[in-house]
Amino acid sequence: MNQSLRIAVADDEADTREFLERYLPRLGHQVASVAENGEQLVEQCRRHRPDLIITDVRMPGLDGLDAVQTIFRERAVPVVLLTAYADAGWAERARDAGVFAYLVKPVTEQELGPAIRLAWLQFEQFQALRREADSLRQSLEDRKVIERAKGIVTRRVGVPEAEAFRRLRKCASDRNQRLVEIAQQVLAAEEVFHALDEL
Repeated sequence: MNQSLRIAVADDEADTREFLERYLPRLGHQVASVAENGEQLVEQCRRHRPDLIITDVRMPGLDGLDAVQTIFRERAVPVVLLTAYADAGWAERARDAGVFAYLVKPVTEQELGPAIRLAWLQFEQFQALRREADSLRQSLEDRKVIERAKGIVTRRVGVPEAEAFRRLRKCASDRNQRLVEIAQQVLAAEEVFHALDEL
């Protein structure tokens, strides 16, 4: 990965913060912010909007996982988790919080680069899957609108469903609009007709 990332760092141990501040630039990255606890991390991420977060799990006050969960709810960002404890108990929380890689302390420069690369690649894959899911969800919603419009045209114009669909498609093409936009207009017109029928 040749991409230079802006990275937010959080750890309550000064030596770990200093290590990250020293070595991240050597790996071609920029330190966007440095925090000593979870509250500072959340505040700094809102202000600096980093590309990636490296945070300790256990910090006073708001812990690292709670902090990144808060950040992830507002904006998806990849996380590398630092821990002195190889504890399986936090694994599920880590996944839910948006953690894409983790390192057990003491961290070395040789481990840091690959962990950042892994987190970034996993995050890109996650984002691609999320976009695909959003696209499929939107396609399904559009399909429902089109089906309802087709039913209205079938009933109002008195044509079979296949012909109703052909007419909707032709109308969309003639007006240089998407099929779902024409379908939405049909639904809106049907609401008006329904209101007129009740007067």
